[in-house]
Amino acid sequence: MIRNWRRTAIIAISRNDHRNVLAGAVAGLGGAIAIGAMELFAVAAHYPLAVIPFATSIVLVIGSPGVEPAQPRALIGGHVVSALVGLAVLKLTGPQAWAAAAAVGLSILAMYVTGTFHPPAGINPLLVVSGNLPWTFLFAPVLAGAALLTAFAYVWHRGVRRQAWPQRWL
Repeated sequence: MIRNWRRTAIIAISRNDHRNVLAGAVAGLGGAIAIGAMELFAVAAHYPLAVIPFATSIVLVIGSPGVEPAQPRALIGGHVVSALVGLAVLKLTGPQAWAAAAAVGLSILAMYVTGTFHPPAGINPLLVVSGNLPWTFLFAPVLAGAALLTAFAYVWHRGVRRQAWPQRWL
């Protein structure tokens, strides 16, 4: 079975457009660099890496830069809006499991209403409520991290990939 899998993968790669493989490799490199930078940011901000909510955002913004949730408004706004919802729910209810679930649902609604839908940001209210995180979480790592990821994506796509990003800022 493993032999068939390898043979199938080799055939698929040889049949596949080599530009797609190269684009995937470049995106993978960008993702790895961004994750490394995120880890450094986590250490500097004194937050465990598991509480820094950007791994899936990096995959989306670097790997699928043309989709609406990968644009700066959604990236920054989605993280800020969802963290605010989590902080508000935490303030009203305390760190309850049901409150964390409600905060995720409310953050989805809030991102839709504000035009900042960014699916990876849905982790923010879960982290905030279940971790009983302070209001400072909104500024670092959320706002600072989203702004830094936006800057990284801009430099990466324009400088390394030589492609326009973002398609729109707002």
